[in-house]
Amino acid sequence: MPSLDDTEDQPCGRGGRHELSAPRLRAGTPERAGLDPVALGHLAAGARALTAGERPWAAGAVVLAGRGPVIAVAEATGWAVRYARHDPGTGTGVELPPAARVPAALDTRFDLASLTKLFTSVAAVQQIERGTLGIDTRVGDCLPDFHAAVAHGITVRQLLTHTSGLRPELPLYDCPDDATRLDLLRAEAPVAAPGTYRYSDLNMLLLQSVLERITGRPLDVLVRDGITRPLGMAATAFGPCPGAAATEDQRRPWAKADRGMLRGVVHDENAWALGGVAGHAGLFSTAPDLAVFCRALLAGGSYGPARILGQDYVELLFTPPGLGFAVDQPSFMGALAGRGAAGHTGFTGTSLVVDPATDTFLILLANTVHPSRRPADNGPRAALATLLSQAVI
Repeated sequence: MPSLDDTEDQPCGRGGRHELSAPRLRAGTPERAGLDPVALGHLAAGARALTAGERPWAAGAVVLAGRGPVIAVAEATGWAVRYARHDPGTGTGVELPPAARVPAALDTRFDLASLTKLFTSVAAVQQIERGTLGIDTRVGDCLPDFHAAVAHGITVRQLLTHTSGLRPELPLYDCPDDATRLDLLRAEAPVAAPGTYRYSDLNMLLLQSVLERITGRPLDVLVRDGITRPLGMAATAFGPCPGAAATEDQRRPWAKADRGMLRGVVHDENAWALGGVAGHAGLFSTAPDLAVFCRALLAGGSYGPARILGQDYVELLFTPPGLGFAVDQPSFMGALAGRGAAGHTGFTGTSLVVDPATDTFLILLANTVHPSRRPADNGPRAALATLLSQAVI
């Protein structure tokens, strides 16, 4: 995992230009971060409460929070693996013997689910910065074989802002082969008027296809070479990821496929059907790795000697309504929302928030779908974010 130690400012070059390196993350006290220790104590207690009780919000969780280059809260609680299976008769999980369970740790990898969309979005904006892609480019200009996108004039901006009008998803997991899945995506027309907000995984799948077509490289390589390797995020990659936190005992009728207890393979059925690399889901990571990602964004696209985006393009990501990032959403950002905070949630129990106004970040990785999926509950996410907001001095 990336180092959390300080580093000396040093010159680095990109295109012959020398820049100062952005400070690296380090563990520190609340006071050193400019945060109230009492409020952060409540945040840490709130993190531990996520896994408490007989029917906890999550089997296991890791919470990291900080300000500037200082990580002031780092809590791992509960179990990365707690259950052997889900019992549909009782609606509860069948617990493993204590000796067979795996505790959650700060370096536990979790299935990020839709937090993957943030990396796809950054990869797209990198191409916009380089001039190889225009934000208002029509998808059909890059993908002329995607006939529905051509006919409806869907643009890259609409994909990034979820305003293409495409439905939330397609049953790609029921297709017999890759050719059939591709045919479905090519033929899929908007179900709402373009410009209408409608959150959709299909937006990121089309964006993935655009990126792969214009660069000639697969998405996992774009993310690795453009984001995770420069930032030193060695624990972040598309699966399979042996040793990751378990997710769901995935069986019909509550799931869309019969795959059994999942650990180290992507939870999302469509991402699984696409081989584990998809624009909307498939990445695994740790909280310390994601803290580096957050820090790079808050520092204008730089971390240490690496720069993944220019500051203007980071600001473009965060300009309402956000490109891939949700902006000022109190449903999961709590009181951090309202000043330009940006982030996202993931179905497996993950979330990430960065607040440029206060230079703070909050990462929550959890396996709420272990051993089975349940209705979404953003309350704990919002509560932790509000506690972080209250800690800002």
